[in-house]
Amino acid sequence: MASSRYEIRIAGVLPPEALLDFENLTSAIAPVETVLCGEIVDSAALQGLLARFDTFGVHLIEVRRLHQ
Repeated sequence: MASSRYEIRIAGVLPPEALLDFENLTSAIAPVETVLCGEIVDSAALQGLLARFDTFGVHLIEVRRLHQ
């Protein structure tokens, strides 16, 4: 199964040490949100990633699968 590319928007700005935990994703900081993009291999990996966000207590704005 091929991986899919996702864009994940998080309310607020994640601190640099938190971004290190998501090293496989690129990040961009906007004034009121953090945008992470990258390849996620399958739905289990996506669920694991979302669980890690929950650990940080962040508010997810959007999780979008991008067309390649």
